[in-house]
Amino acid sequence: MPTVRDFLTILQQITPESLAEEWDNVGLLVGDPHQPVHRVLLALDPTCALIHQAAADRYDLVVTHHPVIFRPLKAVRTDTPSGRFIAAATRDRISVIACHTNLDSIQGGVSDHLAQALGLTDSRPLVPARQGCDLDCGLGRIGAYATPIDAETFLARLRQACTPPWILEAGPRPERVTTVAVCGGSCSDLAETVLNQGADVFVTAEVKHSVACWAADAGLWLLDAGHFATENPAMILFRDTLRQQVVARSWDLVIDTAVQLPPLKLV
Repeated sequence: MPTVRDFLTILQQITPESLAEEWDNVGLLVGDPHQPVHRVLLALDPTCALIHQAAADRYDLVVTHHPVIFRPLKAVRTDTPSGRFIAAATRDRISVIACHTNLDSIQGGVSDHLAQALGLTDSRPLVPARQGCDLDCGLGRIGAYATPIDAETFLARLRQACTPPWILEAGPRPERVTTVAVCGGSCSDLAETVLNQGADVFVTAEVKHSVACWAADAGLWLLDAGHFATENPAMILFRDTLRQQVVARSWDLVIDTAVQLPPLKLV
């Protein structure tokens, strides 16, 4: 029976921790590396509902994209959401691993999946990784269409790719879309990088007010499709990749994805 340490070895091969940004917190955040693993649950967000589901369905390892421990903790208080999550995981012997910006950066990761879903070809990282990957790893992706499409057609492709609850736009709509930049999650700080690389549109989330104003003046079409929507579809691809690794090792191990809904809703 594989252990948490064995599963970390697989993750290290697929999503090397060296790809994580310096400010990030990835790897084993809760639990015992020697614990045997029978059932693994993947999810975008480390919510209390997730850890309760893991306990109820007898999962012994949870892998989330967003870390449950992001900044240093001075205390684990069960009157806070993160404290309740950690306490529940510890009580029910559920180990917790985070794959955050290292999953963002790999081929087949969050932004690469979004680029593929939009039908882009010859995509490459917006910000190439400085270390930890011999392939085209890095934050965001920029690619192109062989035949330009109009703005409305692109919006239809975006809705089909990630079913966003909303699409907010800033900047002018181009007559034709050829070069597209994407970065799942909160990446609006890369807008100037996107413009300098010649993109007609940039798809990301949590666009700052100041960046939206800048995009309007700079002439960049900037789309905010929601943090959850631009990242969560990649969890299915991540699950399938991990399942292939498990089969290759002949491990009797269940890997599932949790059903989560966007925390933000339109009212």
